[in-house]
Amino acid sequence: MNEAISKDTVVTLDYNVTDPDGVLLDEGREALVYLHGHDDIFPRIEAALEGKCVGESVVIRLQPGEAFGEYDAELVQVESREDFPEELEVGMQFEGAPADADEEEFVLYRVTDMTPDKVVLDGNHPLAGQALVFTCTVTALRPASAEEIRHGHVHDDDHETHTCH
Repeated sequence: MNEAISKDTVVTLDYNVTDPDGVLLDEGREALVYLHGHDDIFPRIEAALEGKCVGESVVIRLQPGEAFGEYDAELVQVESREDFPEELEVGMQFEGAPADADEEEFVLYRVTDMTPDKVVLDGNHPLAGQALVFTCTVTALRPASAEEIRHGHVHDDDHETHTCH
């Protein structure tokens, strides 16, 4: 079977993410599995992987707008410490709505700093505002099931995989 990445292919990647200076940001401890052609991965990465086979590698340089977006200072809020649970530490996450948001618009905020009376919350992704270098190798491919295609995402890993010959 001479299988290459195309729409409705489940793709398994070994990957890592660095900044442009080579500083490791995500070592990719677990394989990344996604459904090609269904917006499961950044568009520039998906485009670079189109037509690739098992064993092939790509390196994609992403600007902030092509990855986790520009850093938005308006997503940083300072709140009263008394509004939070006693057990609170930097890195904890809370869901909330930005001050000018619709009722149904929620953001995941991370605690980035604390004092005895204030808590700093940041609703930006930790990699927002950063250029990234995504390096990956295709390790497995298989056709998506009808259910995965209908739902637009991968369901499980117990399907037959194919390699290029």
